[in-house]
Amino acid sequence: MPRAKRGFKARRRRKRLLAHAKGFRGGRRRIFRRAAEAVHRAWAQAYRGRKERKRNMRRLWIVRINAAVRPHGMSYSRFVEGLGKAGIALDRKVLAELAVVDPPAFAKIVERVRAAG
Repeated sequence: MPRAKRGFKARRRRKRLLAHAKGFRGGRRRIFRRAAEAVHRAWAQAYRGRKERKRNMRRLWIVRINAAVRPHGMSYSRFVEGLGKAGIALDRKVLAELAVVDPPAFAKIVERVRAAG
């Protein structure tokens, strides 16, 4: 049985992986085996990072909302509880954006929450 050398398919696979290693330093860019390790590790970290980014953004929004409601004499937890009672269905992302960009509008929301609570 003749020896199969794989031909262009192997070359295409290696070239594709080395293209993903572009920007890496040293052998992690040039040597296929090292590049494969580096690329697979980078993909794993990127996957994990996409999940972490969602958690980090939520934490940031909560910190911003808390900082914005404190001058109104309210805590974050009381504010969120009051949002439910007042029937205001704004998520943390929108509330944090309002707190930063449009403080008067955010103050009106805080007043409605205080009235409902």
